[in-house]
This record gives sequence, C-alpha cells and structure tokens, in this order.
Amino acid sequence: MDFPQVGLGTMSIDDPAVIETALEVGYRHLDTAQIYENERVVGEGLADSPVPREDVTLATKLWVDSLAPDAVEAGTRASLDRLGVDRVELLYVHRPRGGYDPEGTMAALEAVHDAGLADRLAVSNFTPEQYDRAAEACSVPLVANQVEFHPLFQEPGVLEQARDRGYTVVAYSPLAGGEVFDVPEIRAVAEKHGTSPAAVSIAWVLAHDDVVTIPKASGREHLEANRAARDLSLDPADVERIDGIEREVELFPE
Repeated sequence: MDFPQVGLGTMSIDDPAVIETALEVGYRHLDTAQIYENERVVGEGLADSPVPREDVTLATKLWVDSLAPDAVEAGTRASLDRLGVDRVELLYVHRPRGGYDPEGTMAALEAVHDAGLADRLAVSNFTPEQYDRAAEACSVPLVANQVEFHPLFQEPGVLEQARDRGYTVVAYSPLAGGEVFDVPEIRAVAEKHGTSPAAVSIAWVLAHDDVVTIPKASGREHLEANRAARDLSLDPADVERIDGIEREVELFPE
C-alpha cells in the first residue's frame, strides 16, 4: 500500500475545520479510531472538504470492545456510520487486547474486508510475534503495524520485521508528546540545519525504510510545518547521533 509520508493523527481533534485545513494544505492520510471518540468529526471535515474522497486514505481502528469475532462487523459498521462513509481504506486492530482472538478476530476482519467495508487490513501496537500470528490467521495481507516510534522510543524489532515481511510501519507520536524539543542531540541537529527539533524528529522517523508517520497538529502553521519536515534530509551522522540517544520515553505502554 502506498502511504503518504506524513499523515494526520487525529487523537483529541474535536473540530471538523481542522480536518478541512489539513486537507487544504495537502494531507491525504487521516488516521482516527473508535477510542478517540471523534470519528464523526473526522467524517464531517472530510465531507466538507473539496478534496475528492477518492484522494484520501481514511483509516480507523477497532477498539478492544469491538474485537470479539461476533463484534467485528457491527463495530466496523458503527465506525463507518460515524464517519459517514461506506468503506475505509484501512481498518486496524487497535490493540491485541479485550475480545481479541487471533484466529477468530482475523477471520471476522477478513469477512469485513470481503464485504467491501475495508479496502485493507492492518494492526496497531503489535509485537513482531503478535503480528506474525495475526498474519498467519488472515489470508488478507496485513499492510501496516502502527506503533509508537520516535527518537526516545525506538522499535528495531518492528522495523526489521517490516523490512522482512514487506509491510509499512506507521509511526504515531513522532514528537514524543513534545519531549523531543529539549533533547540536546536533537537540538544540535536542528541548529545545524536551521530548523526545529520537531522537524528533525519527523525527518529522523522518515529516514527509516518502510516508515511513515502521523503527527497530530491542529493549527495551520503546525500542520504545514509537520508536512514540510518530509523535505528535510538528515545525513548519516545526524541519524547516528539521534540513534545514540540513551533516554527512553514511552508515552503509551501496554
């Protein structure tokens, strides 16, 4: 699946105008979830935008209470109703928790896919082992694993598996909730390039093969800046310097 390098993470966004602005400045990948409780907001912003629906990759994630095999279809249809669409381009298992059963849940997701409710299937917050078990239980390829990934929380096992299996890593929270802004190594690279720590962090994420990212932003300036970071090219020494950061911050532990 071809993902835009920088999409929009919509957690906590409660104004459809933000979605409209994001689409206006060039975003073509919108990521929401049942647990964000804003699928209706995202759908309204998408509907109000002049950007053609077929130009946008719309993704949502089934929460743990929609993952039991007999709950998947109803949960998916409820999300589609809130989004105001008849299908999504990408449907995720949000976490392998709650009613999740690898064989049963993945079979139910296959049925949802085959019914035309989701073009592609994916997982989120899965370990490599959990990804493999889900993939083995599903005849439809799992095109992505969405995980927390930023300079302060690196996922070498997931990245290696993505290269081996041919899926995309969708990195959420690339700015570590703002924690990257005061990291000396990141600030030094930002000063070298005459840019911001935020841009450096996003560029570092994108410097990895098979990785795209979905930073959250609500104001036009930040939306534009996050998207523009894809044009920042870090040299190998920059990447190595950031790779060597010893501090670890995980925002969303299991």
